[in-house]
Amino acid sequence: MNDKRKLHGWITAILTCGFMACSSMIHASEVISLCGAWRFRLDPDAIGEKEQWYAQTLAEPIQIPGSLQEQNFGDSISVNTEWTGDIIDRSWFTEQKYAIYRQPGHIKLPFWLTPLRHYIGQAWYQKFIEIPESWQNRRISLYLERAHWETTCWIDEKRIGTNNSLSTAHVYELGHLKPGSHRLTICVDNRVKIQIGMNSHSISDHTQTNWNGMIGKIEIRAHDPLFINDLQLYPDVDARSVKASVSILKQTDSIRHVLVTLQAVSEDTSRTPCPATQVRLDLNEPLSRTEIDYPMGEDFMRWDEFHPNLYRMNVKIESSGLQDQQSAVFGMREFGTLGTHFTINHQITFLRGTLECCIFPLTGYPPMDVDAWTRMIGKIKLHGLNHIRFHSWCPPEAAFTAADRLGCYLQVECASWANQGATIGDGKPVDSFIYAEGDRILKDYGNHPSFCMLAYGNEPAGENQNIYLGKLLNYWKQKDPRHVYTGAAGWPVIPENQYQSDSEPRIHHWGEDLNCRLNAEPPNTTADYSYFTSRFEVPVISHEIGQWCVFPNFREIPKYTGVTRAGNFEIFRDFLEMNHMLDQAGQFFMASGKLQTICYKEEIESALRTPGMGGFQLLELHDFPGQGTALVGILDAFWDEKDYVTARVFHGFACETVPLVRIKKRIWSAEEPFEADLEISHFGDAPLENVRPVWIVTDTSGEKIAGGQFPPVTIPLGNCFSLGHITFSLSEIRIARKLILTADIEGTDYKNNWEFWVYPHMEKPEPGEIIVTKRLTAEISRKLQNGAKVLLNLNGQVRKGRGAEVAIGFSPVFWNTAWTSGQAPHTLGILCDPENPVFDDFPTEYHSNWQWWDIISGSQAMNLDEFPGMMKPLVQVIDTWFESRRLGILFEVRIGKGKLCVSSIDFEHDLTKRPGARQLYSSLIRYMRSDRFNPVFEAGTDQINHLVR
Repeated sequence: MNDKRKLHGWITAILTCGFMACSSMIHASEVISLCGAWRFRLDPDAIGEKEQWYAQTLAEPIQIPGSLQEQNFGDSISVNTEWTGDIIDRSWFTEQKYAIYRQPGHIKLPFWLTPLRHYIGQAWYQKFIEIPESWQNRRISLYLERAHWETTCWIDEKRIGTNNSLSTAHVYELGHLKPGSHRLTICVDNRVKIQIGMNSHSISDHTQTNWNGMIGKIEIRAHDPLFINDLQLYPDVDARSVKASVSILKQTDSIRHVLVTLQAVSEDTSRTPCPATQVRLDLNEPLSRTEIDYPMGEDFMRWDEFHPNLYRMNVKIESSGLQDQQSAVFGMREFGTLGTHFTINHQITFLRGTLECCIFPLTGYPPMDVDAWTRMIGKIKLHGLNHIRFHSWCPPEAAFTAADRLGCYLQVECASWANQGATIGDGKPVDSFIYAEGDRILKDYGNHPSFCMLAYGNEPAGENQNIYLGKLLNYWKQKDPRHVYTGAAGWPVIPENQYQSDSEPRIHHWGEDLNCRLNAEPPNTTADYSYFTSRFEVPVISHEIGQWCVFPNFREIPKYTGVTRAGNFEIFRDFLEMNHMLDQAGQFFMASGKLQTICYKEEIESALRTPGMGGFQLLELHDFPGQGTALVGILDAFWDEKDYVTARVFHGFACETVPLVRIKKRIWSAEEPFEADLEISHFGDAPLENVRPVWIVTDTSGEKIAGGQFPPVTIPLGNCFSLGHITFSLSEIRIARKLILTADIEGTDYKNNWEFWVYPHMEKPEPGEIIVTKRLTAEISRKLQNGAKVLLNLNGQVRKGRGAEVAIGFSPVFWNTAWTSGQAPHTLGILCDPENPVFDDFPTEYHSNWQWWDIISGSQAMNLDEFPGMMKPLVQVIDTWFESRRLGILFEVRIGKGKLCVSSIDFEHDLTKRPGARQLYSSLIRYMRSDRFNPVFEAGTDQINHLVR
């Protein structure tokens, strides 16, 4: 069994069994958990401090950790709810079709999940704590692992201070407390006081909700006068050592010296601990920091995605009968860059990433346990990815711990998306907040080997952003060399960036409509982004690629049992039912999902084909429930698989080693030889030594059409490595066929495949007795009534209001039509019945595939809402879920004794150069000439003419 199979099996096992939760930093200090019952009071008018609520006993009970919303506090939703987040499409507030969803008690939102409760303002939390006798004269601190957002703390009637980190723990020094009972009061304020951007995923209702509360560890800690205040570890793989930066706090002048003992212990218990190192230090100041080089020995283990080997550094300090201990998990790794590649331990790697946008529908806030993050990151790894970008937020400790153990590279951000009204670099409070937040993130999470990259946040605005971000990056580089830095995700490109995050190297750009490659260029597998990446001397990571949508899966609705409900899905389900298509919901979901997968495959392979590219970041592997409802995931919002693609299939074109081909087109004539260039992208653990590339072409039944192999070769790390040229004759193919080219590396699991279609040459078929027309004239209508067969071609003639306003593309909706103000395309591919005899000579599945590209791209939608409710088109177009119109590009009806087929496909122009359209037209004519052409539903000529411009 090779290493890849072992890793896959290991990830599967831990997804089943989970990890025991643990923190990367552990103190020997005594701890009392404050989790459990607290007292509580809402303060919407912010009068609590003035009225000294901290000196009173609050009345309501509440459980902490948790949010007030999940415990049914807060307000019911209304049309006047003040949301945290922009709403681009405001039709919900005005349009009649949404009126029923604006009624009190029946509120359902189309633009994000519908929370059961909503609250913005101050909330007061209170608990009486018992200080034991053993804590007499000891320094006591309060630890709130994560609060949202600003906290202010009182002990009894003494105000301790305020904290506003969105990314790290709120820690308060309570000083020396007398043994006995004390009143601890915390005011949590989730109002947006610092304009980090209303859409920042750290605070927005688009994703996690703007919750109010405290989660994770809530505890008080007692410390001796001698205390390890901070421990930072800086691995040096080349020097086989770790520099330990130890900060020591003393609170008594009697301590003059301290003995520091360090020992690294592998998390693999079968390995012998490294020898301990001791250093005696002079403590001349209350707070001292010292750096100690700790040798790791000759046989230390490195950390990377294939070998996530972890160590724990145990540090103990002793002096005058006092002692303290702290430990921190770390990995022997160096994450950096080499030219345009990222490197891990000086070996080039390719970042295959997804975003995590703080999407947790059940709680409205991120999980704080390792098991939950292990499941999520394990799913990411099973799909072949090795990287996560946290969009405008920073995850909790548990996420880093899980990523450490699974071998996943993380990009975190300082909780800001300063856009849509917010800016950076203009001297506003957000500027200093980002500096402070970055310092906190580096301090609290910097030891984690999975923490590899840091950015201010997402897509900033501000005239002075370049200057501000350049200074910020220089500050971070000098402060902490363990990570690589870029100013922001998306833009700007500035010289200080250690890697560029840019949206140029992707298929569809914002506002591009039908001009993106998948809609404007015939399908092929030759495109890459070298035209862009070649401009840079640092790695380029493509920003938020994909964003291909799928129709809602209404079977997910019962999953929403927590603080939010899928009111958006319920609205879209109602729209579908009103248009007589609810019975097709599952088919729309599956067909659009198959098209989504096809597009993701080409998107990812385009990046893997690009020489010198640094990586990609999907937006995203799982669904995004906000910003208009963006169903872009191949997993749902709960990280569960959808039915149309498995992790194994996705892994085949997204993992560390992917065979690739460059094929100039997807549709071939039987009169020409098939040609393709086989290459490979390999960013595995090591070169593949003496392996043989093989290829085979089969049809859909598995029958072999052609095949071959290339001489054994050693495949180095990198991409664009040529394996050989494939060519063979198609002359033996007599009927239209779909073929599949499969390439794999013999003896490994690395395999990939590509579909293409071969059509034998044929002339445009004669219609015979079929009347082919562009208009239903009175004469043709009379013939129809008397039993004629008519093909009415309305391409270019469909009028607005009956389908011409619908922009059809081959690709599905990008992000969603609401958030993009109706950006084209408006549709999600086609649905058809491949067993229908109309397709006898046109091989097809029930969904869009590449052979439909020319047919769909040159067509118009026809709105069939006025036709009988049960009538389904021969080729149905799946509409955006915000409209769910019954659309088609080919349908059939009876008119009198006659039979009519109506098409909005271009069957007229350049069919000799458009073999796909020619083949479908030929199959259609044969069908109409046969006895099987027998429409079920009746229509009138007025209904047909109503479609026409």
